Amino acid sequence: MSGLAKTSLAVWLLLLRCLQCWSHEVLDQADRVAFQPQNALSSMDFSSVGSYRGPGNNDSRGNKELPIILWWSGNIFPHFPRDTERIDCGLSSCLVTRNRKVQLYKRTSTIIFYGTDFRAYEAPLPRPPHQTWALFHEESPMNNYLLSHLPCIRLFNYTATFRRGSDYPLTLQWLPTLDYLVQPTAVPLREKNRLRRAGLAPVLYMQSHCDVPSDRDRYVQELMKYIQVDSYGKCLNNMPLPQHLEDTSTATGEEGHFMAFVARYKFHLAMENGLCPDYITEKLWRPLHQGCVPVYRGSASVADWLPDSHSAVLVDDFPSPQKLAEFLLALDADDAAYERYLRFKSPGKITNARLLQGMQDREWGVNDMSKPNYLNGFECFVCDQENKRLAAERKHRRDPQLHPAPPPKMATNSHMGCPMPHPSYGEVEHLPSNDGWLQMWPQDYWQSLDQVAALESLLRHNETDPGLLWHHMQKLASRRGGAH
Repeated sequence: MSGLAKTSLAVWLLLLRCLQCWSHEVLDQADRVAFQPQNALSSMDFSSVGSYRGPGNNDSRGNKELPIILWWSGNIFPHFPRDTERIDCGLSSCLVTRNRKVQLYKRTSTIIFYGTDFRAYEAPLPRPPHQTWALFHEESPMNNYLLSHLPCIRLFNYTATFRRGSDYPLTLQWLPTLDYLVQPTAVPLREKNRLRRAGLAPVLYMQSHCDVPSDRDRYVQELMKYIQVDSYGKCLNNMPLPQHLEDTSTATGEEGHFMAFVARYKFHLAMENGLCPDYITEKLWRPLHQGCVPVYRGSASVADWLPDSHSAVLVDDFPSPQKLAEFLLALDADDAAYERYLRFKSPGKITNARLLQGMQDREWGVNDMSKPNYLNGFECFVCDQENKRLAAERKHRRDPQLHPAPPPKMATNSHMGCPMPHPSYGEVEHLPSNDGWLQMWPQDYWQSLDQVAALESLLRHNETDPGLLWHHMQKLASRRGGAH
């Protein structure tokens, strides 16, 4: 282990021992005065916000009595074009807004953060003791490694992430329906075999985002030594795209000509850009939809979500790229063995109970106007949870003996934590010191831990200026240096 890694690990362990649980106590009278609206808020009349009554909601309070939920990342505020809205959810009602002027308003009970935009040096400080934080993060772990560290994820009380352990899981966010999986195979096997005889490679690789934390290009480069791979993206490119497909937006959507082009291949290298349990994207679902076999590397728990136990080739099942290539070449030559990977497309052949239950229980939809999207769904989840918490705190204030204070709720690593990036092929100690991946992603992981430690220090000292983060980082570094 390098000196930097050892030092960072020591700080990590020390921080775990020192991290205190942040409670969210009810404001006393002095706090209520302190958090009255500031002058900037006086012009905001929440009573003028339009309201409507959702079915099954018996909340009779007016807008001035409702708790406020602030979306800190206004760009994903799910009520365009308005800035403030009343929501009537399954159990209760709230006001939601993207106007940051209400940050310290006494009725602002929750702030929702979008994980990709969450920055330690921009955190809303001070954090009032009555305020909870919620995290929405459906994107790759590479977008923000802050959230992979326990001291950071513990700052949040409610979560909606790709991890199944979060409060409002988004694991199946890229899968529209089960019908999407069982669509007929786009290109029959006999046509794929004809194309193979004509010189088409058995394996497709198409990536234009190179040098990512999963280090997928290094693995594919080694795999190419043992099996023919047609690579059309910017990464490891060895084949030109047809001119009508050169617009990369065709690959992000499901444009018909692009889908028909890639469906010709027997195997698709489906490699996520970041590795974390339950982080699964269209890279898995799209080949299954087309009737191609995904050669998958990403979520270590992907087998929990496949249509059946034999519908994808998992890279991590093989000791080396050479052994994987040998297996794929054997499948390529054996039609019966290859077609077993497509059995799930027959009626009633999706047998994975977890996948079936997950799709049945999912209350939000993907491109489905009959269901709410996951932003609105999580917003209502937070609203109902906050109203429940606030009601319990009111009961506790009235009669502490009869009604104990509601216990503080805190996220854990099961809500988001992701492992440190490591090479996709070979050992880290064997990489040259000037390796671009080595210089970027492991350092980003450990540096984000330093930022988390500084943010925790800001909160512990009740700082009001997030710009002091760098000062706290320097103090921590000096203290660390003095310990040696």
